Amino acid sequence: MIPKDFNLERISGGKEIEFIDLKVCDLNGRLHHLTLPFSENTLSTLLRDGVGFDGSSYGFKPVENSDMIMKPDLNTCMIDPFRQAVTLSCFTRVFNTDYKNTPYQYDLRNISESAERLLQKYNVAEHTMWGPEFEFYILSNVEFRSATEQSYFKITSGEDFTANGYHIANPLDSFDDFRDDASRLLMQAGISVKYHHHEVGNRGQQEIETNFDKLLATADKIILSKYILHNLARQNDLYVTFMPKPLYGQAGSGLHLHHYLMNSRGNAFYEKGAYANLSQMALYYIGGVLKHAPALCAFTNPTTNSYKRLVPGVEAPTAINFGQANRASCVRIPRYVKDAQKTRFEYRPPDATANPYLALTAIMMAGLDGVLNRIDPIKEGFGPYEADDYDPRIEMHYLPFSLDMALQALEDDYTFLLRDEVLNESFIEHWIDSKKKEFNQISNWPSPIEYSMYFDL
Repeated sequence: MIPKDFNLERISGGKEIEFIDLKVCDLNGRLHHLTLPFSENTLSTLLRDGVGFDGSSYGFKPVENSDMIMKPDLNTCMIDPFRQAVTLSCFTRVFNTDYKNTPYQYDLRNISESAERLLQKYNVAEHTMWGPEFEFYILSNVEFRSATEQSYFKITSGEDFTANGYHIANPLDSFDDFRDDASRLLMQAGISVKYHHHEVGNRGQQEIETNFDKLLATADKIILSKYILHNLARQNDLYVTFMPKPLYGQAGSGLHLHHYLMNSRGNAFYEKGAYANLSQMALYYIGGVLKHAPALCAFTNPTTNSYKRLVPGVEAPTAINFGQANRASCVRIPRYVKDAQKTRFEYRPPDATANPYLALTAIMMAGLDGVLNRIDPIKEGFGPYEADDYDPRIEMHYLPFSLDMALQALEDDYTFLLRDEVLNESFIEHWIDSKKKEFNQISNWPSPIEYSMYFDL
């Protein structure tokens, strides 16, 4: 049934809608869509019956039993700015094809909501709040090929200067107008933008930071933001990449996640006068995230390219500790935050090759585990460490150095994800198996740098 507060005319701006576009993410976080002609009864019919699709192509089900149904989530409706026809776009819910069309347990959006509901069940908080930082490169041209007799990539950047690119001004910053256009589109899509700027990489690295929202809404907005940025780039004969390390010798790109919990009194992470004004609950939550950080990498950094960014000795967040100043730490507490209701930590390892529904859910489940089991990050030896002020008596631990190591860490530590069957062992086994195949495929492929180093030996 269409909700009473659903106002199609407001969403469409009074324009006559021609099509409706249904969007679904696969397990790897790649967006798929299906378009239907729109008429007066389309929404009612879709909400009742949905539309069938092949779940095996999304990694949801085996080929021999792959029929599934998607239905629109009207809370996510917007007019797609990249379609010539007036097209109503929305994310969906996924259902089984049984008699009652029961919700699919591993619909990624259902997983996110199921996880967040646990905060209320265990009297921890009412909901989570997340603020992503998108780092990405804008490139003028990209060519690549991987075949038996050819393996290469060739990139042309619209920028080429020697200065550190962080907050660099134009004319060296060639893409401030692009970021203006992108921010305008994001805000039109309901994504509140905090600011944008040039990032460290001097071959076109950018950052756009968005404001806080709940878990499911944030995951949706991460997918939608990438969709908008990719399409805007192509409209301008440019290319955007969220690869963590697309260019050797250039800064890597992360998806830093600012994060806190809310309860009926406000920010559950705030305690005036405590270390960094963080409550004991916040410290336990951080303790859970850091204790499970190696396993989390299997979801927050799920590609082989992720580990070309997570290299110790640079600004990349590889040390499993927390503090207020050290950007090499996995958890950083921003010192510039003065608003008690925005007290938070920043989880720095993730990158945007992650499926945000799985990544945010896994982080939240780790934090919840820390709260329920009172995992004290100080007693665990995770800090706090400010800048490079490490205690030499403490053995420092680091994130996995490869996807293979991250998958092994998940195999060794996944029970925190099973709480209340938000995920189960079969799902985790499927994820590990599929990612191991990906790792093995790439590991077996000769790379151009190997020719440079070994061809004449």
